Amino acid sequence: MDTFEELNVKGFIDEPIDPVLDLFDEIEKLKKEKNAVILAHYYQEPDIQDIADYIGDSLGLSQEAAKTDADIIVFAGVHFMAETAKILSPEKKVLLPDLKAGCSLSDSCPPHLFSKFKEKYPDHIVITYVNCSAELKALSDIVCTSSNAVQIVDSLPKDQKIIFGPDKNLGRYVAKKTERDLVLWNGACMVHEIFSLQRIVKLKERHPNAKFIAHPECEDAVLEMADYAGSTTGLLKYTMNSEAKEFIVATESGIIHQMEKASPDKIFIPAPPNNTCACNDCPHMKRNTLEKLYLCIKNGLPEVTVPMEVIKKAKIPIERMLEISARLVL
Repeated sequence: MDTFEELNVKGFIDEPIDPVLDLFDEIEKLKKEKNAVILAHYYQEPDIQDIADYIGDSLGLSQEAAKTDADIIVFAGVHFMAETAKILSPEKKVLLPDLKAGCSLSDSCPPHLFSKFKEKYPDHIVITYVNCSAELKALSDIVCTSSNAVQIVDSLPKDQKIIFGPDKNLGRYVAKKTERDLVLWNGACMVHEIFSLQRIVKLKERHPNAKFIAHPECEDAVLEMADYAGSTTGLLKYTMNSEAKEFIVATESGIIHQMEKASPDKIFIPAPPNNTCACNDCPHMKRNTLEKLYLCIKNGLPEVTVPMEVIKKAKIPIERMLEISARLVL
């Protein structure tokens, strides 16, 4: 039989579960027993979102977890998100239901290659989107989110040269909004690059009253069509506050669960991808299941760890972002 350590390396605990077991009740019991908090990203399956203590974007979730007195953070998301939680709460145990829940955007920017790229521009500061590895954050001067990237760049002197990574589409969006010439790393999210412009146009023709909303990780041609572009939380708030009754949503389809809960009288249509699949799900996000979540809390594995020297370096650009954001609010 595999040891816990070997199972941790495999990615998740895999053991039989009694089919009559009420997983929702069992997870609630385990949370209290182990003093655990469950964080779920908007892109998780509905059952996981419904049992979570906090639902939201990756950085916001990590900040919420840091405020709690929980001993264990269970992050139903992808690996870089769990790393961020560990950076902000190094004293807490951080679990991820499936360690193989990665991220195409994060994977598109290997830290050792980015380090060499950074050396070509010694007079530039580095701003990285929070959707990246702990090692990449440690190579950064400032971290940003999709909701504050424009404000972060705008807060810097106009003559300050900037490298922006890893998402080229978000970088182009920020460059256009700020009228700055950013040096971009050539990375992208597979989900947000898959939307078909031609099929979206046809969908808009069939739903002329629908508002088309998109995440800024989408390609420029898609964003140009959008009635609103914003972070996942921004998209959710837009649908709640808009008088429109129909929305075409160009981001991972998991967010639609929260949109429907917040506005049950409105219709939400996932933007069509450019493949034969009828969905636009992130395969990494969907590696997490309610069963894996249960086993994860029960067994205390798989655990996400980050070397302390990386934590110390990676926390600095996150704190700088928070300082800038706080200044902008005042």
